[in-house]
Amino acid sequence: MLKLFKEEPKFKFINKRFAAFALSGLIILAGVFVFATRGFNWGIDFSGGTLIEVSFQEPTKIDQLRGALAKINLGDAQITRIGGENKFFIKTMASLKKLNLQSGEQLEDIEEYELVAREIRNGIMSESERAAAAAGKIDLNNSAEGEIARYLRDKGLGDEDARESARLILGLRKSGSGIIADFSALEKAGVKNRVVSLLRSEAFLGKYTFLSVEFVGPQVGKDLRRKALLACIWALIGMLIYIGFRFKPLFGLSGILTLAHDVLIALAFILFFRVEMSLQVVAALLTITGYSINDTIVVFDRLRDNLKIMRKDNLEAILDKSINQTLSRSIFTSLTVLLTVLSLFLFGGEVIRPFAFTMLVGVIAGSYSTIYQSCAWLKVWERFLLKRKKS
Repeated sequence: MLKLFKEEPKFKFINKRFAAFALSGLIILAGVFVFATRGFNWGIDFSGGTLIEVSFQEPTKIDQLRGALAKINLGDAQITRIGGENKFFIKTMASLKKLNLQSGEQLEDIEEYELVAREIRNGIMSESERAAAAAGKIDLNNSAEGEIARYLRDKGLGDEDARESARLILGLRKSGSGIIADFSALEKAGVKNRVVSLLRSEAFLGKYTFLSVEFVGPQVGKDLRRKALLACIWALIGMLIYIGFRFKPLFGLSGILTLAHDVLIALAFILFFRVEMSLQVVAALLTITGYSINDTIVVFDRLRDNLKIMRKDNLEAILDKSINQTLSRSIFTSLTVLLTVLSLFLFGGEVIRPFAFTMLVGVIAGSYSTIYQSCAWLKVWERFLLKRKKS
């Protein structure tokens, strides 16, 4: 087995348990304070709202996009660039009231989020695009297949030609970046010349396109929050039962406190840095519990053997020896995971960054807690542990 130390180290970890408890306690209390005063930065998954993925033909900055949205009272929308492309996620919890739309404007067959998306589409249009739309022209980059076919039929095309042309136009959009840059591309895609001539005069090509529009209702978001909390609680209970069955109940309790410590530390840093609380962050928290308990179980396994072998030694010496015996493995495991997660955080892009950040904090907290929390709790309960040992 690969070892970091030539000889078994003899570090004294347990005698620093009170300093470790104090450090963790301060971070968790600071997190509780931030939660009480500011709360989580809930994502659309939990709060409800509209999520739009938009792609631009020309280089666009977040400030430019935010300035356009500010004109329709959406300057506070969350805008995230997707990698280095001209693609963005726009997340907003805007309502009709915020957008100054009257309820009477809402048609029976149009959902509220579709109206919000429509207003955002109009808000980021250029003046020339807005004028073309006002003149009754159709935007081929932001119209559904059925809408394009209907428009072509209204302009005198036969039903078969209209549907075939609309299918080719949508296929061209899907094959590229989602944006048709020039009408000549329609001819290359197989659209008939007379249809292209008609579209040159009766349509326009917007400089952006909505790749997707998603909506999560407030009730769904509330339900997801409840289920996410239950998922974390059941994961901890499952770990408690497993460790208690495999080792001893006190080992299980110590392991659960350690896992709770790691999750609370991760949540504290999520609050400190205003990381958006989304389903991917919940997935990261659950991953942290699985990762952290793995190292803890290795230490507990060695500790169980040492409790039988080192009968004449005090518990602090046994705990220190168990941690030192597994220290090389713990360091190598943590480093490999840490480098992977750090790469995701630095180079994975904005979309995956909340997950990578949560994992990064969790891996560091988990490595620290394996040494300074899990066995330290057993030292706190020394009298009960030794009583069980003697019996």
